[in-house]
Amino acid sequence: MDLSHPCISGIKELQYLGSWVCWDFSSSISFSSSYAKKKSGWMKWLSKIVRPGPNRGGGGSGSGGSPPQQLLGDQENIVWRAPARSTDDSSRAKKEKEELDHAIALSLDEDFKRQNQNDEAISRELQGKMTLSPYPYVAPPQFLPGDYSFPLTEHEISMSGNYPYHRSYFKELTHPKCEVCHQFIPTNRAGLAVHRCSRFWSQKYCLSHELDKTAYCCSCRRLESWNARYISLGDGRSLCLECLESAVMDTGDCQLLYHSIRDYYEGMNMRIDQQIPMFLVERQVLNEAIVEEKHGNRRLPENRGVCLSEVQRITSIVKRPKIEGHRLVGMRTQRQKLIRNSEVIAILVLFGFPRLLTGSILAHELMHSWLRLKGYRNIKREVEEGICEVLSYMWLESEVMSGLRSRPSSSTASSSSSSSSSSHYSSSSKKGGNSSTEKKLGEFFMYQIVNSPSKIYGDGFRAANVAVNKYGLRRTLDHIHMTGSFPI
Repeated sequence: MDLSHPCISGIKELQYLGSWVCWDFSSSISFSSSYAKKKSGWMKWLSKIVRPGPNRGGGGSGSGGSPPQQLLGDQENIVWRAPARSTDDSSRAKKEKEELDHAIALSLDEDFKRQNQNDEAISRELQGKMTLSPYPYVAPPQFLPGDYSFPLTEHEISMSGNYPYHRSYFKELTHPKCEVCHQFIPTNRAGLAVHRCSRFWSQKYCLSHELDKTAYCCSCRRLESWNARYISLGDGRSLCLECLESAVMDTGDCQLLYHSIRDYYEGMNMRIDQQIPMFLVERQVLNEAIVEEKHGNRRLPENRGVCLSEVQRITSIVKRPKIEGHRLVGMRTQRQKLIRNSEVIAILVLFGFPRLLTGSILAHELMHSWLRLKGYRNIKREVEEGICEVLSYMWLESEVMSGLRSRPSSSTASSSSSSSSSSHYSSSSKKGGNSSTEKKLGEFFMYQIVNSPSKIYGDGFRAANVAVNKYGLRRTLDHIHMTGSFPI
C-alpha cells in the first residue's frame, strides 16, 4: 500500500489487542538530530491517520467470525484489515518497533545520498566553467568579487584567497590606463607598463603620444584627450577647455588686468609713472618683434611676452575671435607704429592665455620696464630675469591665496594694497574669478616658475628668491642697483 506522507512502505499490525496503540520510542537507539526530527514527523503523521476501531476494549467474535475493519483518515475511505492476534505480544511489539526504526533510517540515508549527489553536480558544473591560471594575479582585499557579479565564463581567472576573480576585471582595476587614448598602457618584454606621468597633473599617457603629434595645451601643458578636443588658436598652439574659460583674447579684454597689476606694483612702493602701452598680439608678430629687439636673445625659446625699447610697427588684436567648431574665426587686427618716448615704448603679450598666466607675463614684463625706467644698468642676465620671475611669482601667489601673502619680504601696506587691487579686478573683470579650476592653474604656473630647468630663468629665480627671503625685496633691489648681482 502506498501512503503519501511520509513515504514508508511495509507497516503492519497497527492494532494490538483490539485497540490502536502508539509505539513507545523512549527506549529506541539514539540517532542523529535529523533522525529525531524524522521520527517526530512520523509520529505526528501516524496520529493524524490512525482512528480507534469500533471494538475498543473488546476483540472480535470467536472463531469463524470475520476480522474487524478500520478506517484511516478523515476523508478518504481506505480500509485496512486488522491483523490476526499475536500469541507473543512482547516479541511482536519489539519486532514492529525495529522495523519502523529501520524504515526511518533507510529514509534518512536516501536523503543524505541525494544531497551528496546534488553537491557533487554543482561542484562539477563550477569546475567545468573555470580553469585556474598557473600564474594567477593576486587581487587586493578591497577588490571583492561581488562588484563584478556576472558568471565566471573566462578561460583564465585570478584567485585571491578562496575567491575567484575575472582576469579582465582585475586588469581593469590594477593596470594603468592612458589618459589620452584611454587604452591599457602596453607592456614591454619584461611585462612592465612603462608610461609617462606629468609631475603636477599626474596625467598618465603612452610613450607613443610624445611622437604621434598629439596636441597639448599651450597653457597647462596637458596632452589632448581623444574624447575632449582642444581649441586650435590658429598659430600652432592649442588650448584646453579649462584654460579657455578664462582666456584673454584681445587688447581690450586685457586692459583691466594690466592696470590692476600696475596698482599691485604701486602697492609694493614700485610705482611706474610712465603710461606704457600694452598690446595682445599673435605668435608671429611677437616673434618678429623679438628678432628686431636688440635684447631679443633674452627671451625663452617659446616666447610669451616682450618689453620693447626699439621703434617698431606692430599688429595688435583689437577684436576677440569667435569659436567655431574647434578653431577661432573672426579675429580683427590693427597695425600701428610705436613711438619712442623713453626707455620703454610698449609691452607685447601673446594672446589666448588664461587670465592668471597672462597676468604673470605682464608682471614679469612690467618688472623689466621698472628696472629700465629706474636706471638699472649692467645687470647680469640671470639676475634681471631672476628678479622679474620673483615679481611674477609674488603676483601669482597673491591671486591664488586671495591676497594673503606669506612672503617675509612683503610689508603690511603692500599686502593690503595688492589684496585690494586683486579683489577689485576679480569683482570687475568678466574673465576674473576664484574658481577651484583657476586656483589650480595658478598653482601650476607657480610650480613652473619654481621648477624651471632653465639656467637663466629657473636658476635666476631660485637665487633671487633666496636673496629676497633673506634680505627683503627693497634691500635686494638696492644691492642689484649698486653691484648688478644678488646679495650673498
